Amino acid sequence: MVEIVITDQNNGQRVDKFVKKYLNNAPLSFIYKLFRKKDVKVNNHWVKNDYLLKENDVLKIYVTDEQIAEFNKVPSLENLKYNFEVIYEDKNILVINKPLDLLVHEDKEEKINTLSHQVLAYLYQKGEYKPCDVFKPSPAHRLDRNTSGVIVFGKNIEVLQGLEELFKTKENIEKKYLALVVGKLDNSGTINKSLIKNSEKNEVYVSNEPYAKSAITKYKLIKNYKDTSLAEIEILTGRTHQIRVHMSYINHPVVGDQKYGNFAFNKEFEKKFKLNSQFLHAESLIFKDIKGKLSYLSGKTFKAKLPSNFQIILDYLEDE
Repeated sequence: MVEIVITDQNNGQRVDKFVKKYLNNAPLSFIYKLFRKKDVKVNNHWVKNDYLLKENDVLKIYVTDEQIAEFNKVPSLENLKYNFEVIYEDKNILVINKPLDLLVHEDKEEKINTLSHQVLAYLYQKGEYKPCDVFKPSPAHRLDRNTSGVIVFGKNIEVLQGLEELFKTKENIEKKYLALVVGKLDNSGTINKSLIKNSEKNEVYVSNEPYAKSAITKYKLIKNYKDTSLAEIEILTGRTHQIRVHMSYINHPVVGDQKYGNFAFNKEFEKKFKLNSQFLHAESLIFKDIKGKLSYLSGKTFKAKLPSNFQIILDYLEDE
């Protein structure tokens, strides 16, 4: 039998999800058999699988030591290096500057060296996270692999859920990006074009089909250069590849974009500047009127510095 005292991190989590994460290698059939046999108790009372855990609840799972050894596999975080910059941190959130060419979540090709795992390693090495913890600090939003910039992690489930709701509604939070685009922009504008995603090709298209998803992008010219423009971009909807598709649609694709960009221009630009990624950076995260546990963030802005190679490029373009 294993006994676990529920902390604030897991307050409000369903007990079956907690047990599944704790016995992370156990099949679902085994997990639900535990509930059918009343081998899961909270405060010495049998509970149904949809019970919501509360802070200081005492959870008991009646499994053998052999089953714990088999089903509770602990990943190694001691030697995983992290190469992100911490912008801000407190007991609830971690705001970081994501480097280029780093996945936020694992995929079929990369299982270990992801931003999410690097954050767990960082918190583990600080003594704030243990691999046996059921709740794992997680990102509240996403960035593409080749997009750098500000991203925020929730350190407990209540905060993570609150952040996810903020990013979903977008009423009291703003994300602003910097993008170098091909050609000379004329001041500012708004792109209101619905998008469809082809999951097989992992490509997104502008579409007038009724089932296409609404997508709105605002852009503002910062500076025109000889053949490019630096723009501040804000997305009012959070669609996959939205900025890249919309800027390509108005014939100002993001420099270096290998999927929706101007391939001939990219080739010449890469020869000149050794740029092998899109020039797109999530520069700032702005909290407006926040309620509840994160109300202390109201009015705060967090900014991420440009990658050094991006800044070198801008400095060169300035002198051309």
